[in-house]
Amino acid sequence: PNDVSRLAIGQALYTQLCLPDGNTIDDMLIYHLADDHYMLVVNAGNIAKDFAWVEKQSKNFKDVHVTNQSDTTSLLALQGPAAQAILQPLTDVDLASIRYYHFTPGMVDGINCIISRTGYTGEDGFELYCAPVDVLKLWNDLSAAGKPHGLLPAGLGARDTLRLEAGLCLYDHELTEQINPLEARLGWTVKFDKGDFIGRDALLKAKEQGLKRKLVGIELLDRGVPRGGYTIYENDQPIGVLTSGAPGPTVHKNIGIGYVEASHAEAGKTIQIDIRGRRTAAQIVALPFYKRPK
Repeated sequence: PNDVSRLAIGQALYTQLCLPDGNTIDDMLIYHLADDHYMLVVNAGNIAKDFAWVEKQSKNFKDVHVTNQSDTTSLLALQGPAAQAILQPLTDVDLASIRYYHFTPGMVDGINCIISRTGYTGEDGFELYCAPVDVLKLWNDLSAAGKPHGLLPAGLGARDTLRLEAGLCLYDHELTEQINPLEARLGWTVKFDKGDFIGRDALLKAKEQGLKRKLVGIELLDRGVPRGGYTIYENDQPIGVLTSGAPGPTVHKNIGIGYVEASHAEAGKTIQIDIRGRRTAAQIVALPFYKRPK
């Protein structure tokens, strides 16, 4: 639903693949590599599904060719406030000149890469695409360069708390084939004025009729850890469900995000979360929980 036609070469954007009913097949980044060449970076668990969908749609257009480059492309994400300081000594590319959601081809310690100022952590950082044969050397080079800065490997658990604090959606949690981008606070990616796209009519109808549910932030007021799947109550009435939750190590609060009925989505509202049979006091708060300093 986002407008890929506005991308200059060297620019990327965030968007979704939508079904005709407006719901979400997947979310992704699209990179404009050359005049007639784009790269779609999807969630790894959805590669087969996404490729089959895009390939099927491509047959409706003349001279559109789609290839799956997943097995010939590796990605390392270098994220955090020191990312530029760590990476700059390894490349002749002026990293300060790469704006957010922009990228450039370049060499990183002799390795041919796409250097992209993007990420999924809520922090500054770079995503580096290279050939699989080079990825171990790239990992080792980055690890060595980052050691004086305290660089550490981060697993999925760390990444998940970072994206949660930043209020970023995770596919199969906040986005599914039963959830549309408008409900997920992603209306800024839906460009109704760009012309037709798959799901446009359904999304426009949903917008005009008013959303029945909305994605909100949740902050516990009592002890407990919110998790995806827990029911949200107000005055003993179920009003929604959490889709993600965890202790927030940066904000020092137990937090979650989830969907509630639109009429109950007001920030500041006191609610309860059913945590293993115990109703735990919480409140709805504005997202994101954390926003990095400029």
